[in-house]
Amino acid sequence: MRMSLRTRLTLTYGVLFFVAGLLLLGVTYVLFGQQLSRGGNTKFLATHTGPGPAESPALPDDNGRLMAETRRLFEKERDELHDAATTSLVTQGSIALLVVGGAAAGFGWLIAGRVLTPLHRVTDTARRIAASPAADRGLHERIALRGPPDEVKELADTFDAMVERLDRSFDGQRRFVANASHELRTPLTLGRALVEVAMHRASASPDVRQLGETLLQINTRHERLITGLLLLARSENEITTRAPVDLADVVAHVTSQTAREAKDAGVTIETDTAEAVTTGDALLLERVVQNLLENGLRHNTESGWVTISCRTQDDQAVLEVANSGPAVPPYEVPALFEPFRRLDADRIVTAKGAGLGLSIVQSIVRAHNGTVTAVPRDSGGLHLTVTLPHLPPV
Repeated sequence: MRMSLRTRLTLTYGVLFFVAGLLLLGVTYVLFGQQLSRGGNTKFLATHTGPGPAESPALPDDNGRLMAETRRLFEKERDELHDAATTSLVTQGSIALLVVGGAAAGFGWLIAGRVLTPLHRVTDTARRIAASPAADRGLHERIALRGPPDEVKELADTFDAMVERLDRSFDGQRRFVANASHELRTPLTLGRALVEVAMHRASASPDVRQLGETLLQINTRHERLITGLLLLARSENEITTRAPVDLADVVAHVTSQTAREAKDAGVTIETDTAEAVTTGDALLLERVVQNLLENGLRHNTESGWVTISCRTQDDQAVLEVANSGPAVPPYEVPALFEPFRRLDADRIVTAKGAGLGLSIVQSIVRAHNGTVTAVPRDSGGLHLTVTLPHLPPV
C-alpha cells in the first residue's frame, strides 16, 4: 500500500514529538529523583547534626538509637513520597504525553495538508494536461500560484513557464501546417484550371490532351496531400462539438462509397456491423472509417479481401478492419502511424496515397479519447482495431 507524503510527514511529526516528550519525561524524572535525594539528606543533616542550645544532652546510646530510628522513618517517608511522585509523574505524564501527542499529530496532519496544497495544484494541472485527448490539448492551463516566493512557488512558476513554451511551440506548428496547406491550395487550383482550359480547346492535339491528363493526375495527388495535411491539423485541435454517432451507420455509408474502388481493384469487402454508438465529430469519424478501408484496399493483393466490423464490447465502441496483403514486419507497425511513412520507405505522393492515412486516423481517434492498434496478420496484411468510448442509451 502506497503511503502519501502527507501521511509520512504526519507520522514524522508525531514520532519526533513522542521521542522529544519521552526524553523530556525521562530527564524530568531523573532531575526530580536527584533533587528529592539531595533535599532530603540536607534537611536530615540540618535537623539532626546535634542538640540545640536549649536541649538537654542525651546519652550516647540513646542518642544513636534515636537518630537511627529518625533516619529510618525519614527514609521511609522519603521513599513513599518518591514512589508517589514517580507514579504520578510517569502515569499522568504519560497520559498527558499521549493526549498532547495525538493533538500534535492532528495539527501536523492539518499543517502538512496546507503545506502540500500548492503541490496538489501542480499535480492536478499536470494530470489534466496529461489526460487531454492529445499531448498538446490542455497546454493552455496554468497553475498561477499566488503566495510567498518560496520553493513551491518557484516550482509552480517553472512549470507554468515550461507549459507556456510548449503551448507556443505546438500552436505555431499547427498554424504553420494549416497556413502552408491553404497557401498551397491556391496555386494547385489555378494550375488545374489552366490545364483543363488547355485540354478542352478545340485546337488541342492528342499529345496535349494526354499531357493534360497526366498533369491532372499529379495535381490530384498533390491536392490529396494538402487535404490530408489540413485534416491532420484539424484533428489535432480540440473537438468542441460532439454528438452521438453510430459506427454501424458510418461503416454502411463508407462501404457504399468505396464499392466502385473495391470493384476496380478486385478486392472483396465484407461487413459485420452491430450497434456501436460513441460521441464525437461525425465527419472526422467518417474519415477514420474511410482511411482504414482505403488503406486495406490500396495495400492489398489481387483477388484480396477486406473485412470491417463494429460492435459494443466492455463499454466501448470497437471498430475492426482486417485485410489480406503483403507481409508486414512487426517492427514496422509503429512507423506506419507516422506521417509520410510507408513500408517501402517511399516519401513521395503515389497512387496509393500521401502516407497520411493512418496518422490521420490516430490523431482523430486520440481526439475522441480512443485508441488505435495494428497487428500484422500471419498470412499477410494488417488487423487494425479502434476503440472509442461507448455512449450508453438514454
